[in-house]
Amino acid sequence: MVRIAGVNLNPEKRIEAALTAITGIGRRSSTQILDRLNIEKNTKVKDLTEIDLARLREHLAKIPTEGELRRKISLDIKRLQEIGSYRGQRHRKKLPVRGQRTKTNARTKRGKRITMGSGRKKETKT
Repeated sequence: MVRIAGVNLNPEKRIEAALTAITGIGRRSSTQILDRLNIEKNTKVKDLTEIDLARLREHLAKIPTEGELRRKISLDIKRLQEIGSYRGQRHRKKLPVRGQRTKTNARTKRGKRITMGSGRKKETKT
């Protein structure tokens, strides 16, 4: 089991896909990192040498990942809320922040859909 940046990587996956398990590293940054370190993208995690793993760990130590990244994001959101910006207010109300429509979407905030009907009472057979 290979452990990088506090995350156990699946030994059966290709290194390009396995690195995306680390918070803060997506497919694109994974590819860029492997290109920079001259590591083959199709190599399985279990087939990596100790030298490659050491170079990967050293490079990822320079990038904010996992807990450090989560802490930075939460501090940024807290700062927006404290200065009273529009985005901060949206975060506080747990509404969409980036301009999405909320009349028909935003189900997470507004809850389950409720349909009212016409308001007329239905006749029942007796």
